[in-house]
Amino acid sequence: MSALLQRAFREDGYAVDVQASGNDAVWMASEYDFDAVILDVGLPDIDGFDVCRRLRARARWMPILMLTARDAVPDRVRGLDVGADDYVAKPFAIDELRARVRALIRRGPGERPAVLAVGDLLLDPAARTASRGGTPISLAAKEFAILEYFMRHPGQVLSRARILEHVWDFTRDGDSNIVDVYVRILREKIDRPFGTRSIETVRGVGYRLASRGTRLTS
Repeated sequence: MSALLQRAFREDGYAVDVQASGNDAVWMASEYDFDAVILDVGLPDIDGFDVCRRLRARARWMPILMLTARDAVPDRVRGLDVGADDYVAKPFAIDELRARVRALIRRGPGERPAVLAVGDLLLDPAARTASRGGTPISLAAKEFAILEYFMRHPGQVLSRARILEHVWDFTRDGDSNIVDVYVRILREKIDRPFGTRSIETVRGVGYRLASRGTRLTS
């Protein structure tokens, strides 16, 4: 299979490197810059899910397409959750695979961490968990959604209307006071118990999640 893909993509004008094991793939993709990675799940040492997870943990953000005979929904979900950008199940049409790789290369690299981190605040959208400094934080669904939105835009000033638009559906009326209520709840959970202030109020505009929270003293 790797020889077939290597020949097909070389015919398209790509320079192609092949690694037969997961550990070798992690090493090569960590040491050299690639425009895209086609990653098989079935490898002789560590599986493709672990390869993808390790590359993302090393901040390697090249697009990754996972290729596997496993077409069950849980496997597709797992592949995407560990950081893959696309997923193709065998058997596949080579022309479709070529098109998907072209689309990924057009997209280019961009930071897409599976676990969001802002300072010592961590949030895992797939596992639905949050923590600060290793201490778990229990969040309701809307609290989690607002915090995720903040953490995907650290340091940016987010208006109440923008938060309302992205966290609530279009049937919600324009009452932005609900945002203030949830921000207060979030502060009570992610800031106050840890003696810090990371969600800042920008008067007349909205809120900002600081990349480094201010330590509070009593």
